[in-house]
Order: sequence, then structure tokens, then C-alpha cells
Amino acid sequence: MNRRSFLRHAALAPAVSTPALPFQGEKSRMKITSVRLVRTRPKRPVPAYQPAPGAWSTQGAEVASPMSIYPKYKARRSLYFPDPGRLDSFTVEVSTDKGLKGYGMGGPGGGVVVEGHLAKLLIGEDPFDVEKLWDIMWRGTMHYGRMGVVINAISGVDLALWDLIGKALGEPVYRLLGGATKDRIPAYCTGNDIEQHVEFGYRRLKLAMPHGPADGRAGMKKNLELIRRARQALGEDGDIMLDCWMAWTEDYTREMAEMAAPYRVYWMEECLPPHDYEGFGRLRAWIRTTRIATGEHEYTRYGFRQLLEHKAADIWQPDIHWCGGLTELRRIAALAAAYDIPVIPHGGGSRDCVHFIMATPNSPWAELFMPPPGGPPEVYRRYEEDNLLSRGPEGIYTRPSDAPGFGWDFEVIS
Repeated sequence: MNRRSFLRHAALAPAVSTPALPFQGEKSRMKITSVRLVRTRPKRPVPAYQPAPGAWSTQGAEVASPMSIYPKYKARRSLYFPDPGRLDSFTVEVSTDKGLKGYGMGGPGGGVVVEGHLAKLLIGEDPFDVEKLWDIMWRGTMHYGRMGVVINAISGVDLALWDLIGKALGEPVYRLLGGATKDRIPAYCTGNDIEQHVEFGYRRLKLAMPHGPADGRAGMKKNLELIRRARQALGEDGDIMLDCWMAWTEDYTREMAEMAAPYRVYWMEECLPPHDYEGFGRLRAWIRTTRIATGEHEYTRYGFRQLLEHKAADIWQPDIHWCGGLTELRRIAALAAAYDIPVIPHGGGSRDCVHFIMATPNSPWAELFMPPPGGPPEVYRRYEEDNLLSRGPEGIYTRPSDAPGFGWDFEVIS
């Protein structure tokens, strides 16, 4: 299919509810010949530096977590996370007999499933058959998968197929999905380097709650002080969100919602373990001062159907690298659209997920993270360039690349 034919078909695609893709039914005249894990590096590396003393964005700060009840693991996540290099996220390369290659990133531990199982399911297939290939991977792993590591694996492969399709058609992925639904994407920044983020220009901040039930009332007061500090830095009009990372209980969440009410919190995220659909439903029915958000650690449309059936969340937050890739994220967003639920993906400012947000009417914001304070000016200049940032009434905005595929700016080193 040529570019003119593609654009004519794209203009006819409906904006919501898993529309037929403009290239479906077309044959690429390509066959997949290789599926392998690769290591990459940026084409333009950013200078390394020592962050400013006390900087939060170094992953060394305490953040409330499900393991906070155990003093041995409470201080930081690295104490209980897998050892580096063991179960990392991964990049997969899908190659074709025409020499075209696509790249996708999947979640922790998924690489072994890609190499040990999914690769053999894709060899010889047409990469344009992305819906069929997702279904083959889903059905082929159902006896040991359905959630977690296996869906992390499927996510990476699916994204590599989308990247490859975009390159084959000479179009950015958001155009494959039906085109832009907004001029640019308002962004919020996650992290507790509040003053840096506000000075940079962010008007929406998501705070990582450092304390949970294990810290008692003293911890509640420290959480509240962090929220107060953010409101003071933002002023009256900015938005504050709270990331509770599966660490709280229903009672603790209710009390924190009451305490935080004067500071106008926009949402409280992942207050409970992700499988506690009933608990989320009770919180949403009880709390009226803010919105309930969750879904970062949910998998496929079937998990989000559970959120829907339990009326468990005002905002859904799937992660494109964990929920099943772009193919499944489209289905999740279609389900949400039927009930007027916003979809604001976890890590949505990643250079692949911004294509989904740009093309999806019920996906209004992107999540971004800033480099820690204390770096040379080039670090923050490159942060703006690499994320295609701009400024406006809502603070910081981002947008996807217009290069074919996802517009990756890296090179493969092995």
C-alpha cells in the first residue's frame, strides 16, 4: 500500500472504539525472519553527572511500597527488587526478509519468554497482521501466562511490530491509529523534586508518597507536609496527584483523603494492591474529595474489565510496556471510552506511548520524569529536545515524533 492510499484509508477510520486499521487487509509482501533481544544506546548520549545532594530522582529515596511493613526492605526499593541484569526490561528487534526492522520495549523479565517461545510463533508471518499475531501470542502462552512476565513479553514484541509497520508505510505510528486528536499533549511530572519541576514549568505534579501504614500517624503528617509543599510551590491553580504504589489500606487511604482535602488533590493512585478490585470500588464510593486512579500493574482488557465491573477507578493507567502493547492498549481505551473513563497511561510520555495518547480522544495527559537536579545545562536542554517539549497555559507539553514508526533515536550495539 502506498502513502496516498494509506492516507485515504486513514481519513475514513473512526476516532474511538478499536477502529479497523487503515492497513488491515493489506499484505506487506514481507515475512518475519528474526526475533531477537538487542542492546541499544542513544545516538547522542547525555553527559553523566552527580545529582545535587538530597535530590529525590535518584531512586535512593524512601517510597511507600507493599514491602514497607518489613523494616529490612523499607528504606528503598532496590533492597528487594531483582538484581540488575537478572530480570530487566528489554528491547526486541523484529527483522524481515526485506531488511526492514522494528524495535519494541517490554517489561521486566519478559525477554526470556520472547526468545524461548514467542520468536518461533512469529517467524514466517506477515508483520502487518498485528491483530492476528497478538492473538497467536496470547493463545499460545495462555496455559502459563495471562498476566505479568508473559504479557510484558508480548508487549515488547507487539510494539516492535507497530514500529516496523510505521517504517514500512513511511508514517509515524499515531498516523496509523487515525491521526492526531490534539495539537500537543499536556504533561505532568512525577517525583518529589518539587521546586525543580515547578521552576522548569510544570503545572501538574505527581508526588511519590514516602509513607504508609507502617509509619503510623507520624508518617501521615510527613505525607501531608509533602502535599502542602507542592501546593505552596504550584499556587492555587496547579494539579497535584498522589502515587501510593500499592502500599496503603482502605482505612489509611480514607484518612489521608480527608487530611489532604484542603490541598485539592486531583487523584490518588494505586492506593491498594492491584488485585483488590472490591477495595478500590469501596474507596471510590466513599471518597468524594478526589479521584481514584489505578491500572499501572493491570494486564490486558480482561483485567481492566474487572476494574469496570467493580466501579473501581475514575481514571485508568495501563502501561504500554506491561499491559499487552499498543494492540491491547487500544482495546483497553475503547472499553474505557464507552464509559467516559479517561486513560492516562503510566509512563505515557515514553517515546512510544505518546503516539497512542496523541491518537486517542479519551487519553488527555502524558506522564514525564525529569533528570535529577544538579546537572549541567545541556542535560535539561536535551531533555526538552528529546521529549519534544513546549510550554503553554497548562505548563509543559509533549508530542510524538513525526519520523516513521516510533521515531526511536538509538543505535543497536549487539
